[in-house]
Amino acid sequence: MTSIDLTGRTALVTGGAQGLGEAMAIALAGAGATVMIADIQDSGEQTAKALGPEHGFVKLDVTDEAAWDAAVTQTVAQLGGLDILVNNAGVEITSLITEVQVADIQKMLDVNVLGTTLGLKHGLRAMRPGGVAGRGGAIVNVASVAATIAFPGIAVYSATKSAVDRLTRVAAMESGKLGYGVRVNCVYPGLVPTAMGIGLANDVAGIGLFESAEAAVGAVVELTPAGRLGQVEDMADAVVFLASDAARFITGAGLPVDGGMGM
Repeated sequence: MTSIDLTGRTALVTGGAQGLGEAMAIALAGAGATVMIADIQDSGEQTAKALGPEHGFVKLDVTDEAAWDAAVTQTVAQLGGLDILVNNAGVEITSLITEVQVADIQKMLDVNVLGTTLGLKHGLRAMRPGGVAGRGGAIVNVASVAATIAFPGIAVYSATKSAVDRLTRVAAMESGKLGYGVRVNCVYPGLVPTAMGIGLANDVAGIGLFESAEAAVGAVVELTPAGRLGQVEDMADAVVFLASDAARFITGAGLPVDGGMGM
């Protein structure tokens, strides 16, 4: 079996300042890749410094096309290329369908769907033959188990993550048909006790769906054959795998990393 060694490769991770994105950046760097953390939060600079001096940070609002162009340009110039893109940045706003606000719908669409689409656009353009990097590579999009189950309180978030799945598959088909040499896959993370995950548990309790945040977490564990919540390392290792040569014949796939919750 091919060992997971990303030495000599460069990666751009959106939403890499904290949570899942930070864990993915750490895991990619641990496998030998040089990583550019991209985030709207300035704290991403400290996250990058903690990885080591060869890594970097770029400010990126994933809904801003000009910012994407600048982030890819900086990554290639500073790190020497772009081989791996992880479209991780996302936002979840809990609401019953009867109470959902237009502004919240728009925000989730903008970050989760528009942001991922722009990432695919600029990642493929950079990695394909003739692009500023031009040596192919791998793109991993972060969807969610919410794309595969009906969990209350997250209807719009679930819809946007289902869209990420469809974007992944069409992008993989286009990349293959047009000879880009870029594999495109996605992962479906289960619930992880990051700030976003804890916030979700509190929110679904707050709108009356569960008696408490602990009860919400218990319901998730009950639905999970593995019998526990996910950990950031579980998700990060899956991303490293899909970015590596160990997954060289995998494209257009969605990998559940949810302990069986979505089966």
